[in-house]
Amino acid sequence: MSGQLGFYLQQDRCIGCFTCQIACKDKNDLDVGQCFRKVREFAGGGYSMTDKGFTNNVYAYWLSMSCNHCLEPLCVKNCPTGAMQKRAIDGVVFVDQAKCVGCKYCIMSCPYGAPQYNPKTGKTGKCDMCKDLLAKGEQPVCVAACPMRVLESGNVEELKKKHQAVNQIKGMPEPRTKPSFVITPHRDAVMER
Repeated sequence: MSGQLGFYLQQDRCIGCFTCQIACKDKNDLDVGQCFRKVREFAGGGYSMTDKGFTNNVYAYWLSMSCNHCLEPLCVKNCPTGAMQKRAIDGVVFVDQAKCVGCKYCIMSCPYGAPQYNPKTGKTGKCDMCKDLLAKGEQPVCVAACPMRVLESGNVEELKKKHQAVNQIKGMPEPRTKPSFVITPHRDAVMER
């Protein structure tokens, strides 16, 4: 894989099984409360009475998200030690553990909540897109583990073209960091224009 790497989520087919989150947690040996990939549920709507009886607009959908390996990552920009880095070859954002001092500036800077502080080590960690697996030509563990095959990784521009997807849905922060994340949204997650 070359060029800016990113993730794709076919959200309209995600069943919220949490397999991607569990696989990531297992691979990275994360403690309770730490998640490099998080699955969130959004639910709402209700029932209303009309002259024809009850109608509903109840909905539920899930958002599986890790670090978005942004084109303009604020975590990298605001890291005072240079521990948070972005690889030039593929745009993967990662933490150099030898340089991290646990100041948490990256956590405060990231609009997506990707960096996670580890109180045992006193350092920050985050999704590095399984760069060890990428080096072997394999997919990130979250992608490989998804039973519904709704996650994909690759060159973000190719993912955008292939899926004609968006990079923001209801519930996500403004994409000011230019996230390398594209989504085929659930019908109830589409942003109003």
